[in-house]
Amino acid sequence: MAVAELPLLALTTGEPAGIGPELAVMLAAQPLPATRVVAVGDPGLLAERAAGLGIELELIELAPGQAVPEAAPGRLAVWPVALRAPTTPGALDAGNAAYVLETLDVAIAACRAGHAAGMVTAPLHKGVILDAGYAGFTGHTEYLRDACGVAEVVMMLATDCALHASRPGWRGSPALRVALATTHLPLREVADAITAERLSRVLRILAADLKRWYGLAAPRIAVCGLNPHAGEGGHLGREELEVIEPALAALRAEGLHLDGPLPADTLFTPRHLQGVDAVLAMYHDQGLPVLKYAGFGSAANISLGLPFVRTSVDHGTALDLAGTGRADPGSLRVAVALAAEMAQRPLS
Repeated sequence: MAVAELPLLALTTGEPAGIGPELAVMLAAQPLPATRVVAVGDPGLLAERAAGLGIELELIELAPGQAVPEAAPGRLAVWPVALRAPTTPGALDAGNAAYVLETLDVAIAACRAGHAAGMVTAPLHKGVILDAGYAGFTGHTEYLRDACGVAEVVMMLATDCALHASRPGWRGSPALRVALATTHLPLREVADAITAERLSRVLRILAADLKRWYGLAAPRIAVCGLNPHAGEGGHLGREELEVIEPALAALRAEGLHLDGPLPADTLFTPRHLQGVDAVLAMYHDQGLPVLKYAGFGSAANISLGLPFVRTSVDHGTALDLAGTGRADPGSLRVAVALAAEMAQRPLS
């Protein structure tokens, strides 16, 4: 494939005090899958982190729309965004919240304009953005939803990129995808948020994008119950009887292949996952601990329902590791490889 035909991915470098900038530098020092990557961030920050890691790095500053060369070890294209305040590894500064959001805005605009096939995001710190006065900010997923003007974006984590299987000591499932019906909500608000309307929107998006990005003609989705033992026939909660089961029945009538609602404590076992293409968990800490146990550091976060590809790492800013050289770029490599694979899939 010619260089110009390789998918271009915009890599936002995340919270400047965290490990995101050095992960981008580490990634650029290694061979990458068949793709082109352009970092979105402050070139001075990237050069500083490279020097701190002892990595020789050529930074090529470009504007969106300019030709980006194929990735090569020791070379990194950059769409420059200037820091708002000096930064020190591990020390958050609310003055840089606007910088973090601008990197996202640049990448989103490039994807929407067709300058990039997708975006990959290093971790940001939600707390410091809220502290800076951006009330209501709840994370990448919701920010992308609002910026793209779509009604719903579904968060899905996956361990099924081919790269993870070759990692030393890998014992996880060769393919585990977990999507969420709700994302960053306090636990006491989750039950009220589980409505038939929400489940219908989420499951339609999940089924459609499993077809779109993974080429699955008839994806099979296993759906967790909300309550222990999936409500135990109504004795441990009635959400399964009154909300989840009727919603699934209506979607099956539309042709979706759905199992459930199933008890989450037994669903995530090899026997129950056999033949399942994805699991829908009702809330964040119902499904993601299982997936991260199976493949932490070798998984990627995918946003479904957007008009372009978006993947991310499976971890946070790791402020305690920033600047130490001990951060592991494994999840970022997986996120880039998966985004490149998705971006090259012909749309049906």
